[in-house]
Amino acid sequence: MDNRFGDIEIFLTVAAEGSFADAARALRLTPSAVSRSIARLEKRLAVTLLRRTTRALALTAEGASYRDRMSALIADMAEVEGNLRQANQGPRGLLRINASPSFGVTCLIPVLPGFAESHPAVKVELTLTDSIVDLVEERADIAIRIGPLRETRLRAKKLGYSRMALVASPEYLARRGTPRTPDDLDAHDCLRFSFRRSIDSWPFQVGDRIVQKPVEGRFFGNSGEVVRQMAVAGCGIARHGVFHVAADIKAGRLVEVLADFNPGDGEAIHALYAAEDRASTRIRAFLDYLDSIELFAR
Repeated sequence: MDNRFGDIEIFLTVAAEGSFADAARALRLTPSAVSRSIARLEKRLAVTLLRRTTRALALTAEGASYRDRMSALIADMAEVEGNLRQANQGPRGLLRINASPSFGVTCLIPVLPGFAESHPAVKVELTLTDSIVDLVEERADIAIRIGPLRETRLRAKKLGYSRMALVASPEYLARRGTPRTPDDLDAHDCLRFSFRRSIDSWPFQVGDRIVQKPVEGRFFGNSGEVVRQMAVAGCGIARHGVFHVAADIKAGRLVEVLADFNPGDGEAIHALYAAEDRASTRIRAFLDYLDSIELFAR
C-alpha cells in the first residue's frame, strides 16, 4: 500500500533529528524501518535526499528543498484541519470588514457590540473608506457596497434598499429660505462631492417626467459623512441616502426639502464576499446577524 504521507513524515523527522537512530526513537520505529522508508521515498522521487557517511547524515540540496516545501505543506494541512475543527465549535477568528464611512459610522459601528456579544470568539477589524477596494489585495472578508455592483467575481448578499432625499438644517433654511420648486435651488448652496464620479445634477419628478436639475454650491466634500456634517452645520442642501440622515431628521438636525418632487430613486446596499469564502462560519454568522436586526432606515 502506498504510504506517501508516512514516508514524508519519517523523512522530516530524520531531517530534524539528524540520524536514523534518533528519528526511529522519536517515531517508535526500528532504524531499519526508517531506512527502508527513506529509500522508498528517494526511489519514487528519483533523487538523493540524504548523504550517509559512517559519522554523519546530511541533506542534499534536493533534500533541503524537499524538506522546506513539505514542511510548509504539512503546516498548511494542519491549519486547514484546525479551521475545520473550529468550524464545529462555532464562528471564531478575525473578521475583516470594509465599508464607506457613511455606512460604517451610521449603521455598522452601532451594531458591532451586539454581534460581539453573540459571537465572543470572533474578532472584528473594521476599515472605513470611500475608495473601492479589492477584497483580495486588502485581505477583507466582507465589503459593503452602496449602489450598482460591478464586481462579477464576488458573491453578493442584498442587505436592503435606501431611498434618496434632499435635506438641509433648520438654521440654513431660516437664513436662506426653503425652496418650493427645483428651480429655487439656483439661489441655494447645494453640497456636492469632490471625487470624480460625482454628479452635478439632481433628478426631480416634475409632472410625469424625471428632470435632471444642474446644481451649484460653494462647498464640496470627499465623502458622504463629510457632506452630511456640512449639511448639519448649515453649509447648504445635500442629497443623501435616507439611511445616512434618518437620525438627523428624527433629531431635528436636518429637514427634508422638496419631498413633493422626490423621484423615489435610491440605492441598493450589498455585502460582498469572495466565492471561496462562502463556507466561512464567521462570514455567515455576521451576514445572518445583519439579517436579524433593523440595520438602517429605508
